[in-house]
Amino acid sequence: MIEDRQPIKTHKINLLNRSLGVITGVRDVVSFDLNEIILDTEQGLLMIKGMNLHVKKLLVEKGEVEIDGKVDSFLYSDVEESRGRKEGFLGRLLK
Repeated sequence: MIEDRQPIKTHKINLLNRSLGVITGVRDVVSFDLNEIILDTEQGLLMIKGMNLHVKKLLVEKGEVEIDGKVDSFLYSDVEESRGRKEGFLGRLLK
């Protein structure tokens, strides 16, 4: 049986010195504050944790976000995985 899979869309992170980053393949900025940025990307939800984080530039038509601040971690959540649960990834994060 052949599965109908959609092609994987491009998503890329460029990070310079843990402080200046450009992220492509972004669909939406879900939320952001000085310690956390949550993005909806082509590869699932992406949570960026750090200190003094800022969304410097958002280019919706290109699906590109530029961030700065001190980045401590990136954490992905698979979109398909979170859809099947009553309380998704975003609900757990915002508690």
